[in-house]
Amino acid sequence: MLKLGILGLGEGRSTMSAALQSTKIELAVVCDRNLDMCKRRAKEFGFDNYTTDYQDMLNNPEIDIIAIYTPDHLHADHIKQALLAGKHVVCTKPLIDDLSQANELIKISAQTGKKVFVGQSSRFFEPAKRQQKDFKEGLIGELITIESHYHADHRWFLEKTWALEDAFKWLYGGLSHPVDFIRWYLPNIEEVMGYGMISSNGKTAGLKNHDTMHFIFKATDGRIARVSGAYTGPTQPTKRDSGMTVILRGTEGASQADYHELRYSVTDNTGEERIVHWGDSTIKYYFRFEGQSHHAGEYQNYLEYFADCLESGETAYPDLKEGIGTIALLQAMDRSLQTGMPVKIADILAEFDINADALNTDTNTHG
Repeated sequence: MLKLGILGLGEGRSTMSAALQSTKIELAVVCDRNLDMCKRRAKEFGFDNYTTDYQDMLNNPEIDIIAIYTPDHLHADHIKQALLAGKHVVCTKPLIDDLSQANELIKISAQTGKKVFVGQSSRFFEPAKRQQKDFKEGLIGELITIESHYHADHRWFLEKTWALEDAFKWLYGGLSHPVDFIRWYLPNIEEVMGYGMISSNGKTAGLKNHDTMHFIFKATDGRIARVSGAYTGPTQPTKRDSGMTVILRGTEGASQADYHELRYSVTDNTGEERIVHWGDSTIKYYFRFEGQSHHAGEYQNYLEYFADCLESGETAYPDLKEGIGTIALLQAMDRSLQTGMPVKIADILAEFDINADALNTDTNTHG
């Protein structure tokens, strides 16, 4: 059984729950520089092996994997340290916030032989897993287009001081989820165009960056996709509008995965719609804490997927290279918001001397 260390116990709370309930991962130690946070998690989970020093975890020869849930700007350095210490890495999204460090991470991963897996949790939710399975089995035929959104009434975020800082962007914190769905099915995005705004609610609160955004993507083969995000206003009831949705439209049918509602529908070439709802036991598996604020079931799914891939020698997706490609896409989206012009992802990669061909992976055959 692979042994896990967790760095960062805010979001890492879900990963503690996931590891403690897993039969494939053993939780060895957790780390947070805030001692009170360590004590709080120890009391919550009855797990007392904690440290406030990351180096303690890096030096521990028993640890196979380090899972990183620290602030975005620290990810690259924490990943680098883990790889150099001989550990495999799980890192929450967004992978890194500075592409200037991408080539170094690729080099270190190759030199050490240690793998990096990006914790894009949305792929590991039941409706998304079912949708991917049906697509790979050809149920809806060849993909024509994909659209995804993440709409949520997160006005309560506006009461948090950190959400009003210049560094906080819903583009990375929220929209990265539906963007990852697009990358899952159309990995080779060539160009993006988008518009964004700060809503009246956001302006009143003092929000610095866009909270409402719509984007169009174009892949190298000419297919197009659409993504939208809106975060500071009311939403429709879940029976009409899931908080996060991904819709595939194919040559023989279409499918829709609704994230929080654990709802999936597919219409094949007969024109008949089949709807799947998951029951209470599945809901409790995914939502183990108050409301839907933490999704430990997804984290357990992706930890066990990563463990299986390490044992079999297969690549776990999203891997480091795919994660870097997604960051380049997000940065292209950010630039399009600022300029009001289409932006090519190759131009973003070229600025950081990143080999675009080396990042291209047909990821929709995996995961």
